[in-house]
Amino acid sequence: MTETPKGAEEHRELAAAEGPIPVAIVTVSDTRTPENDFNRAYLTERIEAAGHRVAAYRLIKDEPDQVKAVLDELAAGEARVVIFNGGTGIAPRDRTYDVLSRQLEKTLPGFGEIFRMLSYQEVGAAAMLSRATAGVYRNTVVVSTPGSPNAVKVAWEKLLEPELQHLAWEVIR
Repeated sequence: MTETPKGAEEHRELAAAEGPIPVAIVTVSDTRTPENDFNRAYLTERIEAAGHRVAAYRLIKDEPDQVKAVLDELAAGEARVVIFNGGTGIAPRDRTYDVLSRQLEKTLPGFGEIFRMLSYQEVGAAAMLSRATAGVYRNTVVVSTPGSPNAVKVAWEKLLEPELQHLAWEVIR
């Protein structure tokens, strides 16, 4: 394993001094309910276990106007990171990516690239069907993952949890 560059480690230390990060969860689904939204339950547990807190939760349909409205609402609130799950595929109803990609002021191409690489190790070539993405919108980090529980788990454990404070700090420093 290679050593972390000193600059990145210093950034993580400065970010940690900012304290817990308020995170919003948005589940985009035409079929899930608050009672069977396993991604919300998983993310809430993991966010809190990492010392952060869930600042908001929304369950919306994959309708462009709903995606845009909730993005605007949450970016104007206290959340420093908004995690969307669902709507990243290529089926006709998958429109979350299309809305978010038009709104992001800065993109983090590495998030989607690394996510698909990690997914490839688990699901093979089907990983190319994901349009997972991340970026910044109004000084808020926005992440969009597929809606499958395994995809949410991979995104949280491998990408978001290790860098959550760093991500949130970078957009306000």
